[in-house]
Amino acid sequence: MITVISATNRKNSEALDFARFYIQALQVQTKEEVKLLALEQVAHDWFHPDMYAKNGQTPSLAAIQNEYMLPAAKFVFVIPEYNGSFPGVLKLFLDACSVRAYNETFKGKKVALLGIATGRAGNLRGMDHLTGILHFLGMIVLPNKLPISSIEKLKNSDGDIVDPHTREAIEQQAEELLHF
Repeated sequence: MITVISATNRKNSEALDFARFYIQALQVQTKEEVKLLALEQVAHDWFHPDMYAKNGQTPSLAAIQNEYMLPAAKFVFVIPEYNGSFPGVLKLFLDACSVRAYNETFKGKKVALLGIATGRAGNLRGMDHLTGILHFLGMIVLPNKLPISSIEKLKNSDGDIVDPHTREAIEQQAEELLHF
């Protein structure tokens, strides 16, 4: 199974548009199950002072971890640029999942990174920051980290990615992940 994570809790995010296109690109190339985990659509009751305690994980987070994280062999993180890095909710989510079934959740799993930004660097710095964290967790990051810049110019008014070069780059990275 492959889990594509739209890594922000911002409502109606640009990341979600790119995550949905990524899922389409994967589904064209594989029969493997692909699931979308949009952090904007999950309950955030797992952020509390006891979240790191042995039995501090909330039932809602355990359900997310059981459905999207534990069974996945591969992940795609679609990460928008927030203040020169990636959204804090993603770090909080990874930290919260590390409390239970650490090895089964992270160790040896493969990851593709897609950075998006309205600016010109495509969240290169955020992808580098996240790569360090994922390596610490024992995950293996695809060397082809894909930065996508000026995202507002690449989509139509419905949120569809219409730029042919961007579509091709995402499709190519998806193919690389499948063979990784």
